[in-house]
Amino acid sequence: MGRSATTKDAQALFHSLRSAPPTATPNNLKIIDLYIVFAAVTAVIQVVYMAIVGSFPFNSFLSGVLSCVGTAVLAVSLRIQVNKENKNLRIYLQSVLLLILFSAIWYFIW
Repeated sequence: MGRSATTKDAQALFHSLRSAPPTATPNNLKIIDLYIVFAAVTAVIQVVYMAIVGSFPFNSFLSGVLSCVGTAVLAVSLRIQVNKENKNLRIYLQSVLLLILFSAIWYFIW
């Protein structure tokens, strides 16, 4: 019973995404969304590759997948802060970009 409701919700989501006008989302948010999708697809490809071939260097697999997930999380944070519809966030764009850049450098160094 719950599965059919989830399926209907997913179908409604895809239908609303297809029927939305293309100018509803700003270009900078579309670029960030594409980057998030790219990071998620890369992580899924790595998991599928590990399932097919094996996980001999398991630490390499973990570092690859976790770096994809980490960059996706940072990109989601950037998207939330750059979105103009979030009225409660009063942050300057330069400080947001500096924060994300610093976080990415910190993430990949450690």
